[in-house]
Amino acid sequence: MAMAALRPALRGMCVHLRCQLLLHAHLDVPRAPLHLSPPASAGHNKWSKVKNIKGPKDAARSRLFMKFAMMIRLAVKDGGANPEFNQHLANVIEQCRAKNMPKASIEAAIKGTDKSNASVYSLYEARGPGGSSLLIEVLTDNSTRSHQAIKHILGKNGGSMCNGARHNFERKGVVLAAAEDHEKSMVPLERALELAIEAGAEDVRDTEDEERPLLQFVCDVSSVHSVRESLSALGVQTVSASLEYVPCTMAQLSDADLQLASRLIELLNDSQDVLRVYDNIEAQSEQD
Repeated sequence: MAMAALRPALRGMCVHLRCQLLLHAHLDVPRAPLHLSPPASAGHNKWSKVKNIKGPKDAARSRLFMKFAMMIRLAVKDGGANPEFNQHLANVIEQCRAKNMPKASIEAAIKGTDKSNASVYSLYEARGPGGSSLLIEVLTDNSTRSHQAIKHILGKNGGSMCNGARHNFERKGVVLAAAEDHEKSMVPLERALELAIEAGAEDVRDTEDEERPLLQFVCDVSSVHSVRESLSALGVQTVSASLEYVPCTMAQLSDADLQLASRLIELLNDSQDVLRVYDNIEAQSEQD
């Protein structure tokens, strides 16, 4: 039992040592500290599998495209309708294309922004099942309606509005890339670490969406484009680059709470004004 309890710590020490060895091998290039924690990553992967279970594909695609249209409107409001001069918009359009959103729908969302000038962006803080933290991005033309709808969903599904959830997240640049190389083989951990260091990322972890496994490279918000360009130059197939809220403090949930959290986040995402939901959830470590 004592050895079983030590395994997660020993795995973390081994990976930390590999990170340090790789960092010393690249001392000629100044980089931000890099870290990857396998025990957390394992729990994160299990959570990714739970929350990425979707309903009918047509309904899921429809919801996804609706959220993309909201993201486009927000990007246009912030920086204009020309993606050549609005990098935020260019990033969103790229995400839309990666998910095969029709070109006509993208253009309609851009042109329709002027008609939705009354929309206001808000960020709600909430507590979820098992003491987890949630950040809920909203774009709405009726803040009262949105607040009431979100409060109702939280209250009926083991959550509540709360202050302080934001402290469990950091605003970061995130570059998603294929976790497979050109030969369809999974990129080994050591190689992922090397790529992160060479590209100037701070962190790398394995994750997945509903379609495939991915590598998530995390960096400073000011470095997201240079990191992406560096990864592409290194032969990595990047999927998207964006600014996101990345958890810095994780909440470990039991299987029962994972299911409750998955249902809560699904309902929040289905709410008409919700743009995106961030969480700090990972699966509880299994003990022998």
